[in-house]
Amino acid sequence: MTAPADVVRSYLASFASGDPDAVAAHVTDGFVNDHTAALGSGCEGRDEYRRRLPGFLGTFDGLRYDDVEVIADGDRVAATYRMRATHEGHPVDIRGVMVFDVVDGLIARRTDYWDSLVFLRQVGQA
Repeated sequence: MTAPADVVRSYLASFASGDPDAVAAHVTDGFVNDHTAALGSGCEGRDEYRRRLPGFLGTFDGLRYDDVEVIADGDRVAATYRMRATHEGHPVDIRGVMVFDVVDGLIARRTDYWDSLVFLRQVGQA
């Protein structure tokens, strides 16, 4: 079985593919996608997450999450990241942290902590 930290690294790397199926393949059927940022939008279930991914991926050209540090404690994993992309012609570089619950090699829950104001400033909306 793949180590939980490696599951998280693979998940983060999958965003660079731009392929919603590649991203969704990392999560459980009952996946909980939780966002703490005001601009974030959570959801429950792999099917709903997969349905939303094309819109999210389509909003950010060249999207990638670079993991800065990954810390694992059993099936709990925290990853600090830098999300980089271009949004409507504006370069975006956002630092954040995701906390994951990994079950049987898949992500059951992701809680994402990032600053919405940083994004708004970078795209000229604040």
